[in-house]
Amino acid sequence: MTVVDLEMNVPQDAPRDVPADGTPNDTVAELPDVPRRIGGLTRSGVLSLFGAAASGLCTAVLLFGELAPFSGGLGFFVTAYLSFLGIYAVLTGLEEDGQAVRDRVMTVVLWTAGGLMFLALAMVVGFTAWRGREALPHGNFFTQDMQAAGPLDPLTHGGIAHAMLGTLIMITIALAITVPLGLACAVYLNQIHGRFSRFVRTIVEAMTALPSIVAGLMVYAVWILGLGMQKSGLAAGFAISVMMLPIVIRAADVVLRLVPGNLTEASEALGAPRWRTVWHVVLPTARSGLATAVILGTARGIGETSPVLLTAGFTAALNADPTSGPMVSLPLAVFNFVKSPEPTMIARGFGSAAVLMALVLVLFAIARVIGGRGPGHQNKRQARRAARASRRDATRFAELHTPGLELFETVDSENSGESNRLLGGVGNGAASHDAPAPDNDGQAPEAAPAPAPAGGEQAPPTGAPATQPAPADGDSAPHGPPAPDDETRTGGAGGNEDLATGDSH
Repeated sequence: MTVVDLEMNVPQDAPRDVPADGTPNDTVAELPDVPRRIGGLTRSGVLSLFGAAASGLCTAVLLFGELAPFSGGLGFFVTAYLSFLGIYAVLTGLEEDGQAVRDRVMTVVLWTAGGLMFLALAMVVGFTAWRGREALPHGNFFTQDMQAAGPLDPLTHGGIAHAMLGTLIMITIALAITVPLGLACAVYLNQIHGRFSRFVRTIVEAMTALPSIVAGLMVYAVWILGLGMQKSGLAAGFAISVMMLPIVIRAADVVLRLVPGNLTEASEALGAPRWRTVWHVVLPTARSGLATAVILGTARGIGETSPVLLTAGFTAALNADPTSGPMVSLPLAVFNFVKSPEPTMIARGFGSAAVLMALVLVLFAIARVIGGRGPGHQNKRQARRAARASRRDATRFAELHTPGLELFETVDSENSGESNRLLGGVGNGAASHDAPAPDNDGQAPEAAPAPAPAGGEQAPPTGAPATQPAPADGDSAPHGPPAPDDETRTGGAGGNEDLATGDSH
């Protein structure tokens, strides 16, 4: 009894097909493989989904209204959702196997989680933009500071230009410190293996959960109290970079681990040093992921409030010098605006929060453009650049591997014709490729021995002139080398003229 028989519900005592020779036949027909559809919508699937949703809602209404003393909106929705999942699993199990049921139920759970996250994000962004709709339409909100405006002034006076400029200056300083240090540390952790690298990775992972107030206190104690510097945007940039650095290092380290090892091995096999392999292979391959790591660190640092308050202070005036004087950021301005009981100040606070989210979105878009696409994917500009580079390389390789042409030196026509005749040239005076070249003395080399004739006849000795057979009567002259011209004919009866010296003998 085989497994296929059990799946086909064949009883164990069922007779098998026995051939004529009496040998039992153990082979059974294999069932055809029918692929299961794992994506797309079907009619039965849609009906099961909506039917389970309606049944779960009715079950929750029945439990909360008639059978059990339940109350509360959250409990109602949780009960309805759990009932929906159970009923949907039962309805799907009527047509599919267990694996398909688990797949359908987990798909619904993941879609629900994704929908809840998107709903929460939409509520945060929408609520912030809706509450700040009164301040955002005014142009002075983006071009003025709050130095000449008070809490009771209307929205047509004052703005957040000082906070926007402060945020840009602080995040620029933090990125200038964090990006090179973070990427260099990630490359060190990924390429250099040893005890110290494990120690650095442990410290980085511990610093990921560092409270922001601790980073602010450290910069305040070292930079302001220890060195005697004043509160400024530079000090705030230092504090923000302390918060961003572990995020960038940790994320970049994870991205660099995803680079295939055969790429680095191929580069090193070609003789490239380690630094060139990192610069030309590892970093370009992980460029998109590294841009994401920088964005994660930027999003962490751009929203900090307490380190900025400790190191940069607060001001209502515009200050473009990061090395002297207090400076304010958008998160600190939002905190200062929303704690006021005045509606106009609250509107300014929500408008500042909306501008902060827009600024993060712009920075994210810029990082996406710089990072490009993932490994193996090129945009049109990169594809054109790669095609041009390939054409240049192909031309260069063709020039390197093309053999040089060996040109004969040109002489005057008389000597050229004589040399061609010496080499056995024909007609136009071009040298034959099959003719032997003359030796150093200008003498023609000895002819190669002719093959032995058929019939066992002896071949003529080396250096002896080859005798041509006499033509029959009426026949034309035998084919052979052309007759010599007047300059090379015999000079007298029985005398021949030497082609090289011109002497007659």
